[in-house]
Amino acid sequence: MPDEGSPDQRSTLSRLEDELLGGPRTLTIAQVAERAHASVEDVRLTWQALGLPTTAPEAVAFTEQDARLIALTVEARDRYEVSERTAVSLVRSAGHTADRLAVWQAEAIVEHLVERYELDDVTARLLLLDRLPELVPLLEAQLVHAWRRHMAVSAARFAAEFALSHVTESSDELPLARAVGFADIVSFTVRTAALTSHDLAEFVQAFESQARDVVTSAGGRVVKTIGDAVLFVADDAATGADVALGLADVLGSGSASPVRIGLVWGRVLSRFGDVFGPSVNLAARLTAEAHPGTVFLDEATAATLAGEFEVEVQPPRAMAGLGTLRPVRLVRRAR
Repeated sequence: MPDEGSPDQRSTLSRLEDELLGGPRTLTIAQVAERAHASVEDVRLTWQALGLPTTAPEAVAFTEQDARLIALTVEARDRYEVSERTAVSLVRSAGHTADRLAVWQAEAIVEHLVERYELDDVTARLLLLDRLPELVPLLEAQLVHAWRRHMAVSAARFAAEFALSHVTESSDELPLARAVGFADIVSFTVRTAALTSHDLAEFVQAFESQARDVVTSAGGRVVKTIGDAVLFVADDAATGADVALGLADVLGSGSASPVRIGLVWGRVLSRFGDVFGPSVNLAARLTAEAHPGTVFLDEATAATLAGEFEVEVQPPRAMAGLGTLRPVRLVRRAR
């Protein structure tokens, strides 16, 4: 096997970079700025927002394709009079997502190579370098197609929710009414303490796959997963309840990764691919109070769902920072 710094490996990496970057690195940051009709600070800010490391001024680290992208970004910012904060946020959204996506895909391929060819981890990662050029077109096509489909879904959601609305809401109110829920694996640390790295990866992947499938099939959306928990939203309270109960059914007390769930209907702020607001915090606190395989609501959410679902009022309990609350258990109505 060639050493990491051997000519063979450098040659492989060079070919891979040419494939991924659209050509060799031939430009300094000042030359990129000149081609993009931008300042060096503009280029540096855009590069940092993409989550990529900046280099010394004299370093030849950029490609012609880098320069074209930055030129398009700066031109659009100026044409539409976009604030620097918004421009950076848009670039950062792509950089953050692409970073996680690239790591996720690389690790998935490495896992496949280890299992398929009975390789050790290091050999599988080196083999990945050889296989990537033939996989890049497919992975890129999947990314573009998925992005277009999700953007179409977002546009349709906005049209359905706001196009016919003529009500001007208070500027003090958070803009989006959403059902927000957390599903948290019970005793995650204890359950995973003795697992090997392979078994831990299998455990986490199985949980995330099951949770995502339940959430999306019931009409909700996964906001993020946090190792042992999943945060989801739905556009109406009833859909949120269906998602929560579906998670309790599939990942109940008898499963390998039993969850407890908190659900709150309220208003949220959506930023950076995440959601924020008091209802998010309350849902997290209710999750901590729930029993394995159960869904806990606050009283206001329970009132919203009255008539569609059965609820069971629980004894009041003190929650730090929230005072004394009376959780309500959500139960699927018998048919």
